[in-house]
Amino acid sequence: MTERPSRPVSHTAARRFSVLVTFTVMLACLWQSPAAADSGPVTRTLLLQDRSFTRDGAVALVSRTMTLNAGESRHVRGRLEATSSTTAITGMTNAIRCVNSSGATVGIKSASARNHEGSDTTSYAIPGHLPIYADLLFTAPSAGTYTCSLVASTYSTIGSDYRLTAVRNSTWLETSDVDQVGARWWQNPACESADTNGACTYVGAGEADPSAWVFYSDGTPRYKWQAHPAATAVEARANLMLTTCPRGTASCADRMENHDRGTNAVVALRFEFIQLDTTAHACRTHQQATQKTITDDAHHYVTYFSLAAIPIDPACGTREFLMRIYVKHVSGQTVKIDGVQSGSTSLTNGIAFNRLGA
Repeated sequence: MTERPSRPVSHTAARRFSVLVTFTVMLACLWQSPAAADSGPVTRTLLLQDRSFTRDGAVALVSRTMTLNAGESRHVRGRLEATSSTTAITGMTNAIRCVNSSGATVGIKSASARNHEGSDTTSYAIPGHLPIYADLLFTAPSAGTYTCSLVASTYSTIGSDYRLTAVRNSTWLETSDVDQVGARWWQNPACESADTNGACTYVGAGEADPSAWVFYSDGTPRYKWQAHPAATAVEARANLMLTTCPRGTASCADRMENHDRGTNAVVALRFEFIQLDTTAHACRTHQQATQKTITDDAHHYVTYFSLAAIPIDPACGTREFLMRIYVKHVSGQTVKIDGVQSGSTSLTNGIAFNRLGA
């Protein structure tokens, strides 16, 4: 059975390839699809040639270099769509990593992972094609030049005689072109892949909790985000990564493994972005709810939440907002809420944006 390793993202310096092309999405301020949540224009950099990656190491597929002032922030979003050369289950990770002019990683890395269920899989929107998204809010610690990349990697227990192939045009890196003034990043606490120190949060039966609040009661400080005084509206997005815990998996604490592989898991999820009143209680709650089935074959599953163009209600008396995600176990396997691995790679995270101007 394929498992996600404790370090899904390589520390290999990002490389630029000649197969890249960029274009600027000038109407990003009007684009309300889940793929965009930025104040101002966005540049999307496409992968123009299919590119394979194997267990030999992570591959930087798409990159963009930006010159930033100290404290400037950019929203970086990557989409990795890949096919597989095998019908076997193999791991797949999409990571966003930014480096300085010396090639050293700057700040947190963001990653999403899921098992590719094989070339013959028909459950994806396009049979055999698995897409995974990752998001990062990158803030320059000092003035300089930074390169942000989409980094792909794969891992498996079946051996090395296979490859995954990133699909041209459907694999891309999207970066905001202007400072995301006042934007805020959330991430939940440390949670290593094998959870040998018992730091992870679980939702399910047995010793697990029946439900949990991410960014609220998981050890994360309950941060009250202040919308910018000039903001006409705000937006919020979050990526929640969950992992199933069948018996024998290497991705969960042993005591959380209650069912055999193939049981799968069903969870109810609710993303909330709450405008607070002057007593720090909820005044206006904006939410997105869904129910997901996570198969043991997929093993890892990322749910992407997005709340666009949220009005700021002056009647609330404050411009403060609270972000949280409710996770409730419905049936089946216990699930682990993935967190920060190796101190630097975030697997569950959220971003709040200001909408400045019309």
